[in-house]
Formats: sequence, structure tokens, C-alpha cells
Amino acid sequence: MRLRVEFTTEPFDLDEAPPHAVAAREVIQAAELDAVDVGPFGNTAEGGADAVLTAVDELLRKSLAAGATRVSLQVNVIGEGEQK
Repeated sequence: MRLRVEFTTEPFDLDEAPPHAVAAREVIQAAELDAVDVGPFGNTAEGGADAVLTAVDELLRKSLAAGATRVSLQVNVIGEGEQK
């Protein structure tokens, strides 16, 4: 099974990336995922179910520990050939 996760962390800071956003970005970029797109207002990653779920667990733990007051995420099952 393949999954796509879309997430944001808050509070926002438009002047520079806050520590919780940096922590989340580092987790996703280091994970063994097929497709990663990080940006100031939203982030997306795709991969196998185990890799995505492991990354989501670490992302939540590290971003909350780094000061996130809210993490919004959505996980979708995607078809094997489907990519964003």
C-alpha cells in the first residue's frame, strides 16, 4: 500500500522557519520516501505505508517537542501508479 501525507505545523512565522517546522522538514527529508515536497504553507510526502507511518510518528514527536502547538495532517491511500 502507498500513502500520501500532507501536513503543516503551527504556529506560523513568515520571517523564518520556526524550530518545529525545521524539525518536521528534517524528518521528512531523511525518511525513505519516494516523493517529498516541502514549502512554507504545506508539505507533502509519498511512499510505502510503513515508511510513511514511521515518518509521521517521528514527525509528530519531534515537531511537538520543538514547540509546535498544532500539527495538521491528512493521510491518503494512493494507487501504485498514482503520484501527485
